[in-house]
Amino acid sequence: MKEFYVYVLYSEKFDRSYTGMTSNLVRRVKEHNQKMNKSTRTFVPWKLIYCEKFQNRLDARDREKYLKSGSGREFLRIILNSYIKKGSRSSTG
Repeated sequence: MKEFYVYVLYSEKFDRSYTGMTSNLVRRVKEHNQKMNKSTRTFVPWKLIYCEKFQNRLDARDREKYLKSGSGREFLRIILNSYIKKGSRSSTG
């Protein structure tokens, strides 16, 4: 059975995030960083900051839609703030 991933990338350089879905997470992140996606090529480099695994495409697509909604974006804002705080702590300590 094919697994699907919903993922969030973050570009520290441009303070931007991107939410997507894929069946091959490693390949997809690599494609984003190799500028193979029109909507993300301007904001390279990307770091994977969050992902969830699903057993089917439909569930993954529903979760991706949720994360792109208002309440989903609020959830991701918490994740992103946690990521940023970790990064600033490690660079000062």
